[in-house]
Amino acid sequence: MAADPLPRFSRAVTVAFTPESAHVCLLRRIAKAYLALWHISGFLAEDVVLAVSELVTNAVQHGLGGCGLRMMVTVDELRVEVTDANPAPARLRVVGNDEVSGRGLALVAALADAWGVSADGMTTWCSFRLSAEGC
Repeated sequence: MAADPLPRFSRAVTVAFTPESAHVCLLRRIAKAYLALWHISGFLAEDVVLAVSELVTNAVQHGLGGCGLRMMVTVDELRVEVTDANPAPARLRVVGNDEVSGRGLALVAALADAWGVSADGMTTWCSFRLSAEGC
């Protein structure tokens, strides 16, 4: 039997949403509530909520059709995935100082320990290492 390539997540939540800007705030609140339930707090929780906000905003602005947020936790990792129906993968952009948007993925890349896009281009994810000090 082949080893499972993905870690077994002990806790997870999945929320489906339509691409409406009002849902960004709602999903931030949902993320905060689950992080508190999972005893993840402090700067780590703030970073995760900001990453959720940026990834959900990208899905709302650039996605097609329905969207989804999934947060999963193992003993040492928290993973955030945001899915939309747009097969064009999210990518880092170089933006000028005068531009008012386009920095979301750069922010996620700076906050998270890792980030990426699924092979089909429809899911953007990031992960955060968990430690006793961060929770």
